[in-house]
Parts: sequence; C-alpha cells; structure tokens
Amino acid sequence: MQPPLAKIDAVYERLVEVYGPRILRPGRDPLDEIVLTILSQNTSDRNSGRAYRLLRAKYPTWDAVMEAPLPELYEVIKPAGLGNIKAPRIQNTLREILARRGELSLDFLEALPLEEAKRWLTSLAGIGPKTAACVLLFALGKPALPVDTHVHRVAQRLGLIGPKVGADQAHTLLEAALPPAAIYPFHVDMIQHGRLICHAQRPRCEVCPLNDLCDYYVNNSAP
Repeated sequence: MQPPLAKIDAVYERLVEVYGPRILRPGRDPLDEIVLTILSQNTSDRNSGRAYRLLRAKYPTWDAVMEAPLPELYEVIKPAGLGNIKAPRIQNTLREILARRGELSLDFLEALPLEEAKRWLTSLAGIGPKTAACVLLFALGKPALPVDTHVHRVAQRLGLIGPKVGADQAHTLLEAALPPAAIYPFHVDMIQHGRLICHAQRPRCEVCPLNDLCDYYVNNSAP
C-alpha cells in the first residue's frame, strides 16, 4: 500500500497548525549521534540523555569507550536501561567503524547521497533504519525520516500506512511521501502528537485535532 499523498499533506499541514513550525538545526557530531541513538532505544529521552552525559564524563574519547571494560561501561550507561545489550552494541559499532574507515569518524557520510549513506549505516551490525535516520537527520541535516513507536502508531491509526506495515517499511514509505523540507517537522510533530493525544492506551480521540482525518477515529467512534 502506497501512502495517500493528499492525506499525508493534510495531516502535515494540520500538525504544523497545531504544534507550530519546526526548524532543524543539525550540528551534533554524527558519531556522537549514533551512540546517543543506541542509548535512546527503548527508553525515555531523559534517561538516555543522562546516560550519554555520564558516558562522556567518564570517557574523554571514543577510543576510551571502545576500550573500556564491558562491566564498567554497563554500569556507566545503566540509566538508559538494557545496558547488557547497549554496552556491547556501542563498543562493537565503534570497532566496526574503525575497522572500515581507519578512524573513529562518520563525517564522510555528509558527502554521500542519502540512500548510500543509509546503506552504509544499516550495514553496521545492530544499526537499523531508525538509528541511521537519526544520525543523518539530526547530525547532518539530510532528509531521512526516523520512525519511532509514536510515529509508527500515529501513522497507522491515521491510515497513512497500512495496519500490517512494520516500522522498517514505514521509514521508506513515509519518507518517500513527504517533501524533504517536511521531514523534520513531520517527525517531531508526530512524536508530540503521540505523547500528548494519540496515546498507545486510551488515545484522546475526542480532543484530537486530527480526528476528522483519522481512520481509527472513524472506525471506533459511535454511529
């Protein structure tokens, strides 16, 4: 199922009306971004942010992170949760980047076309479309759309993607349906909407500014 372009345009315009314009200000180092995004998996921004700050305070360089004893690294990033998965993933990602590039840097991605940059990042073990998109969007300003649980849930309920479309496929479908300039505000506003209104449990459909555009509301509202 291809996303309904007219509906996506209508949803995007409504989101901007409700939540205001968003301006992307990229600039974080892409290597910093990939580590922060790994820490952010399955936890809140507050927890991942705290873990990232502790990580940078403990280890002055990414070489030091890569060479840290794994149990020690696990303890440092514990606030982000799932440290038994994230600690080795961070170290393995750094080692793989170093082995491939000869240096701990992802700056070369800026010069690559979007799809080539995505392919390079997702070829790293444990790096999926969401992490790749976060690096490319937030660090390098490339029009890659991260689809987290909020974006995926809201898009399905609205009917922008089919009910059986997984998050990985949703990255490709939704990104292709949006103009590059809309990628960042759409991402941020969909997350905001998911947090404030379109909750996973008990969505607040009665006050939702998108309910006239929403398949879920139409199918579940009283006749």
